[in-house]
Amino acid sequence: MTEQLQSLTENDLREIKALCKEMRKDIVTMIHGAKSGHPGGNLSAVEIMAVLYKKCMNICPDWNNSPDFEKRDRFILSKGHASAALYSVLARCGYFPPGELSGFRKLGSNLQGHPSCRHAKGVEVSTGSLGQGLSMACGIALGLRLDKNPAYVYVYMGDGELQEGSVWEAVMNASQNNLNKIIAFVDRNKLQIDGSTENIKALEPLKDKFEAFGWNAMEIDGHDIDEIYQAVNTAKTMDRPTVIIAETVKGKGVSYMENKAGWHGKAPNDEEFKIAMDELSK
Repeated sequence: MTEQLQSLTENDLREIKALCKEMRKDIVTMIHGAKSGHPGGNLSAVEIMAVLYKKCMNICPDWNNSPDFEKRDRFILSKGHASAALYSVLARCGYFPPGELSGFRKLGSNLQGHPSCRHAKGVEVSTGSLGQGLSMACGIALGLRLDKNPAYVYVYMGDGELQEGSVWEAVMNASQNNLNKIIAFVDRNKLQIDGSTENIKALEPLKDKFEAFGWNAMEIDGHDIDEIYQAVNTAKTMDRPTVIIAETVKGKGVSYMENKAGWHGKAPNDEEFKIAMDELSK
């Protein structure tokens, strides 16, 4: 991190830490109940989503029933398989009752396996096909600029999807059009479904690559609540798009899932679920 900006208070930190604990329990419960899902990349995303929704973004829990609907900041979950984390934070922020989380990935539920803007309140765009979120963010940011709307567009990307060429076309587009209202996060847990990102298609030096395309780039600890908060505030002072490369742990919080590519896309069985919930309840 660069120079320190205003930090969160102790009360803020306690609030976010408590939210993160509940989100992790939500995620494991939802995926276990559905018997399918992606626990690893959901658990690595928790602190960032919690900080964004509680302390950084202008949110709109009443959604399109609110007179301030158009003033909301936009959040695009490009790595759509992290839907459980998104649904959890939306529920905990009042977009819909937390009881609806039990319908995750079940027939007739609004909580589809990948986010659908036709079903769940708070979902800006439908995602799931990787490598497209940043392109959508560029279009949204250009539209907001034409409307003279000062809202920010946040994009949450997995590191594995940066191996797709469409991402780098969008990186070029954002830089060319000076879309400084775009703040992108990369969940840099270094693992994808088949193993290490660096063994499959190496991304490093990732920060240098973004900077070469004209972006402001930062590297942070993606589980450090105050560091996430300060990085976003720094990004808001920039006159160009910003990427925040967040070093994270896939499966964070559940010992047997941490740093294990095998937990990219499978649900815990009953015994594993109990172990996870015991750990997350401490």
